Amino acid sequence: MTEPLPDPFADQPDWAPQPPRPIEIVPAAGRVELRGRRVLVGLPGLGWRADLRADDRVVQNSRTYVPVIPEHEWYRAEADQVEVFAPLVPVERVWVETVGRATTPTTESGLRLVSLDAPAHPAPTPVFEADAVTGRRVVHMVGSVEHRDLRAVTETYSGAEGDICVRVTPEVEWYRWAWRGQAPTTLEVPVHMLWVE
Repeated sequence: MTEPLPDPFADQPDWAPQPPRPIEIVPAAGRVELRGRRVLVGLPGLGWRADLRADDRVVQNSRTYVPVIPEHEWYRAEADQVEVFAPLVPVERVWVETVGRATTPTTESGLRLVSLDAPAHPAPTPVFEADAVTGRRVVHMVGSVEHRDLRAVTETYSGAEGDICVRVTPEVEWYRWAWRGQAPTTLEVPVHMLWVE
């Protein structure tokens, strides 16, 4: 008998962890709440700047602007209740990161071309496929529940239970580590439950 053994997972396509919902980028000029949201600023054809947070829109002389704050300053302002400088960016130069709808993961690899008309965001990448993860935004998937606003504080390593793991921390603690030098509390997470956002 040289018949191949049957695949025990052939009838169970859901055995593997599901990816988190992807990030979609939408214009801030639309009807989207801005306070505390991640935003990108830039010009079509030129480029985009990320790792920013927005405050509520401001209207001056019939023009609408968005106060935009570097993410580390936004966290400091929120955590310590202090005022920080926020330049006003014309609303048409601001795009907002939103969590999109669940999609089927693609297995595309290689070069990915995008339009320069608006910022693009790659699909979530499993941590075990990423080159490096320290400092990157990650999503911890527990079943179908997404835990976002996390940063990886280590590269992959062999955990105490023998799993390949990464230590993560909430973003506010990641940034507090920078402005106060206060070491963050971390959580050891197996890589099959982590995705680079």
